[in-house]
Amino acid sequence: MPDPRSGRRPAPHSRPVDPARSAALEVLRLVRTEDAYTNLVLPAVVARHGLDTRDAGFATELAAGTIRRQGTYDAILASCIDRPLRRVEFGILDLLRLGCHQLLAMRVPPHAAISSTVDLAHSKAGPGGAGFVNAVLRSVARRDLDSWVDEVAPDPSGSRNARMDHLAIQHSHPRWVVDLLDFAAPDGELDALLAADNVPPKVTLVARPGRSEVAELPGTPTPYSPYGVVLDGGDPAKVPAIAEGRAGVQDEGSQLVALAMATAPLEGSDRVWVDLCAGPGGKTALLAALAAERGAGVLAIEQHFHRAGLVRRAVGGTSGVPGIIGVVAADGTRPPLAPGTADRVLVDAPCTGLGALRRRPEARWRRSPDDLLTLVLLQRRLLASALTLVRPGGVVLYATCSPVRAETGDVVSSMLGSGGEVRLEDVRAVLPGVTDADGPVAGTAQLWPHRHGTDAMFLALLRRGSPRDAGA
Repeated sequence: MPDPRSGRRPAPHSRPVDPARSAALEVLRLVRTEDAYTNLVLPAVVARHGLDTRDAGFATELAAGTIRRQGTYDAILASCIDRPLRRVEFGILDLLRLGCHQLLAMRVPPHAAISSTVDLAHSKAGPGGAGFVNAVLRSVARRDLDSWVDEVAPDPSGSRNARMDHLAIQHSHPRWVVDLLDFAAPDGELDALLAADNVPPKVTLVARPGRSEVAELPGTPTPYSPYGVVLDGGDPAKVPAIAEGRAGVQDEGSQLVALAMATAPLEGSDRVWVDLCAGPGGKTALLAALAAERGAGVLAIEQHFHRAGLVRRAVGGTSGVPGIIGVVAADGTRPPLAPGTADRVLVDAPCTGLGALRRRPEARWRRSPDDLLTLVLLQRRLLASALTLVRPGGVVLYATCSPVRAETGDVVSSMLGSGGEVRLEDVRAVLPGVTDADGPVAGTAQLWPHRHGTDAMFLALLRRGSPRDAGA
């Protein structure tokens, strides 16, 4: 509209920048330049830009969705730009990806998607950058997403390599990740798994028994965990039980890991529970609530000091908190506890995180094939440490947020050749109601986002025997 002081229409570059889109662009920059995590930086960025609930939701979907679909959008952009993407300035590429997501995956009218992104480009990169963004996005707008995938991805009806390359572009996963998931996924379900990785997860809450009730939490009860609720909508931080630390935000798969560890059958002493890789503390908090009901306590061990601080915050401190023995910053492969003194041990091992790609959109672009060997060696050391730490007859629950077999069944199998001192028990017996979750080794369990609506958590239950058992 005309400027009331001059009667003239403002120049295009003087149009106000949309704060929600500006916030999304800031998230992309922080993820790219500071290795930030999307879900952790979004609340601060949303607050800094003063967004209301509606605009915060738009910015969240725009930022997270753009990062998830980055691989697809880069393939499309590469066909619309006359030079390699590596020669496009990073800030401009962020803007182009934001524009692609609005044009191809959000219900934003094309003219609004283009003009708002061009305005943002003008404010960040000047008229030259804005003109380039305008021209490229107009080319992108010529086709819908499916048509673009047909255009830029190899024909999937050819060789296996062509099919894997097609899926990598269609579902925006690095090719090496597609190969690993193809080996891990149930037969015929790779497409469904990859598609599920691009569906934003619903917010799931957990009531910590003895401290809150499921009835306090707004939403629909989860199908498997008796303590979970899928939030109907709104900000979980505004739920009183969450704000007071009596409940938490936790994926149902993670709840099931804690429940399986806590409910595995055990004879004799049941007082000392250990969470060997406790950060950031969600599972520890649920375990502590369950332990307190039985007169037991959890010793939380976390190698990194700042993550140990997150555990303390999650459990409400350590002094006098029911169910908590303590929170210790220490290496889980050398725990500060005498061998054979724990009754139950949880090893929620560091992993590639390829089972939580829907929740951590940047993870697929940060990992590399070289990470896998380093992580597998660490996972084996942690599981061996846990089996030394637990008493004869005690149990160890090994879990990863990954379905990759090198991190799941192979790690567990490597511990079973010790003459019978370690026995693998059927973890599915302590996962009542969970079906279609057979793991890669008999008796283990593998959850899937496309089947169970959870992260792809792997669970295995091991019991330490005694030398007498080994010779029996």
